[in-house]
Amino acid sequence: MFRRVLIANRGEVAARVLRTCRRLGIEVVAVASEADADAAWLADADVVVPIGPARAARSYLDQDALLETALHHRCAAVHPGWGFLAENDQFAARCEAAGLTFVGPRPRQIRMMGDKALARRTMADLGLDVIPGTREPVSDAAEASRAAEEIGFPLLLKAVAGGGGKGMRAVETAAELPAAFAQASGEAASAFGDGRIYLERRVEGGRHIEVQIVADRHGTCVALGERECSLQRRHQKVLEEAPAPGLPAGERARVLPQVAEVVSRAGYLGAGTVEMLLDRDGRLWFMEMNTRLQVEHPVTELVTGVDIAQEQIRIAANLPLGLRQEDVRFRGHALECRINAEDPADGFRPSPGRLAAFELGGGAGPGTVRVDTHLRTGDEVSPYYDSLLAKVIAHAPTREEAIETMLSALSAARVEGVQTTIPLHLAVLKSRAFRSGEYDTSGLPGWS
Repeated sequence: MFRRVLIANRGEVAARVLRTCRRLGIEVVAVASEADADAAWLADADVVVPIGPARAARSYLDQDALLETALHHRCAAVHPGWGFLAENDQFAARCEAAGLTFVGPRPRQIRMMGDKALARRTMADLGLDVIPGTREPVSDAAEASRAAEEIGFPLLLKAVAGGGGKGMRAVETAAELPAAFAQASGEAASAFGDGRIYLERRVEGGRHIEVQIVADRHGTCVALGERECSLQRRHQKVLEEAPAPGLPAGERARVLPQVAEVVSRAGYLGAGTVEMLLDRDGRLWFMEMNTRLQVEHPVTELVTGVDIAQEQIRIAANLPLGLRQEDVRFRGHALECRINAEDPADGFRPSPGRLAAFELGGGAGPGTVRVDTHLRTGDEVSPYYDSLLAKVIAHAPTREEAIETMLSALSAARVEGVQTTIPLHLAVLKSRAFRSGEYDTSGLPGWS
């Protein structure tokens, strides 16, 4: 096991990884920008190193500074968390070249799955059903129009290097395609430095289902079930649950072992998430793969009892997985609500400020509540970074009890000094569509 690890991140994910390192007896070197210098969670680290100004490009994205810090403090490994450099194959390669273990997949695997068109081809060749679309990026609007005639409308234009909805456009008719292609390509080039676009059929009424896997260096790959992530705003997930209420049992039994087998045959290493779309006929289609720890991983942890961050670190340390597929048992139901410092009544305007009160995790529901956060009363919510305040995760024997537990916890929450998305979550949780489990990616039930 590693003696000392650098956490190349900030906020909630850094605090999450730090807790697991503590349980494993690993010393932690944390980094902090000038904006985060007084963050309360840093007190739990063994060493805190100033990493640069508030701007992420000059701090949390500064590869030279992060590598210099890790080497100077004799770290054995670097954990990237999620966001920032977590899926940057160049950073993973530089860690390896410097003699540091990157807690994640190999650089070539990050590169392969980061290229969405290549990922689709790879998974199709390995046997997964892939949403119909182009196998290669299209070079211009004319080629896109020719491909669209074969794929059919409606369809999506998607950035090869995409993420978070950037470089994505929905197209209903052939007449819309040229302008949409120019917009998507331009946005992709600006956001990712790569304007390449591929086409994919848009599945109407689809549901976003993702399969959590962990794979070690010794040939073992385990699927830890699936999560429902259909509730999104501007392609950003809002609420997740496990197991997925809309997934037919037969399709679950068919796809989970298939995903584990395909990921194993691809030689994947570490934790990862295979993102799929469930159509109205109850069939799952591969979309893409995320080569990192997901924000929503706690719902899987609560229904399986597996600490995914711990397995990540063990795998990186060349240890075998602590379980096999037959050891995975699913217990109850879990929901996760992402609580952001945004005002949903004002177009989700960001709401930075000082937390005059910050009390989460109360209530008297029938299940249990876990709160993942890096914040405490009196902390400043920075305007420079992601607005996530906390994740509230409810677990109970049944979905109905998990919903009641979450409603009780959020109703009892006390957050003062900033606006939050708690009203949005309460509206969704109380809606008929959500309570019935009959929802999809088209909107947020209960919220106009």
